[in-house]
Amino acid sequence: MSQPTSQEVLDALRPIIDPDLGRSIVDLGFIKDLQIDGGRVAFAIELTTPACPVKAEFERAAKERVEALDGVTEAAVTMTANTRGRAAAPAGQDAVLPHVKNVIAVASGKGGVGKSTTAVNLALSLRDAGASVGILDADVYGPSLPLLLGVNGRPETVERDGQKKIIPLEAQGLRVMSMGFFITESSPVIWRGPMVHGLIGQFLADVEWGTLDYLVIDLPPGTGDAALTLTQRAPISGAVIVTTANDLSVIDARKGLTMFEKVDVPVLGVVENMAYFVPPDMPDKKYWIFGKDGGKRVADELGVDFLGEIPIDPRVAEGGDIGRPIVVHAPESPVAVAFNELAGNVARKLAVLAQRTPALADANISWVSEPQ
Repeated sequence: MSQPTSQEVLDALRPIIDPDLGRSIVDLGFIKDLQIDGGRVAFAIELTTPACPVKAEFERAAKERVEALDGVTEAAVTMTANTRGRAAAPAGQDAVLPHVKNVIAVASGKGGVGKSTTAVNLALSLRDAGASVGILDADVYGPSLPLLLGVNGRPETVERDGQKKIIPLEAQGLRVMSMGFFITESSPVIWRGPMVHGLIGQFLADVEWGTLDYLVIDLPPGTGDAALTLTQRAPISGAVIVTTANDLSVIDARKGLTMFEKVDVPVLGVVENMAYFVPPDMPDKKYWIFGKDGGKRVADELGVDFLGEIPIDPRVAEGGDIGRPIVVHAPESPVAVAFNELAGNVARKLAVLAQRTPALADANISWVSEPQ
């Protein structure tokens, strides 16, 4: 019995279609390191993100299709990932975060909707999928990441090419930077706009983030100085809007979403946090405490995707108070599963944007007042 040819193997794999990009994994160049040794065929499928939710489906389909070929006794499939990101800055333009492939802004129109908790668990879910991830706490007035991740200390500085660089702290497999590392718990942060602008600039340009697949930025609530500075200075790949279902949160979520649209930052979608409560002793019951479908409603109205619902679970607050976010504290819980699904949705959308988006234009935005 003769061994199959490389072309026969590729033809067998060609019907496998990436559901997001709408093309064959062969035509997309996902098949790597194809080796044929008698009846044994080995190859890798290189995905656009390690958080791809159809990874197992690809592996199963590829193995079945190749092993169905005449002469094949075994198909060894290795799943790898090369995270796609935004294009490099044009020549001559200073690159901000040059080694970060994707910058994800997590925002809300108002406080109290669980934005920081969402940002932390999104980052950890991306890490669990195998990505290299950092998280920046940009809420300079109320930094919460030190508490949520259980990390404290003063970041060190090093000299690099005549410039001082800040080394982010490490926590639970994430590179972390927060204003909370530079103040005490009782220190009020009383800053005017230019000071906030300068600090955000330092966090972006002077922190040695290294090579990352994703940098998650926890924006302050609202559309004030810090949020506007970040949309001007950071090469944001996409934004996630966090809301609850009640009308006030939904109204404010619209404002945040509109801000990103005005500065041409792609809105990846809306996630509804604290969507419903399921009593532990009544798993068939759902209580919509803050109303129902508010996140879906604002997503539909503004023409963006609805990324999912995060249920209420007391363990979210319990784990947050001791520096163990829910995906670490209770990884099998419905909330952790929902955050994992959110991470998969976000990663897939970023991969599609990276595939379709041309090189970035100048990211410096000039803000003008609207005529009265």
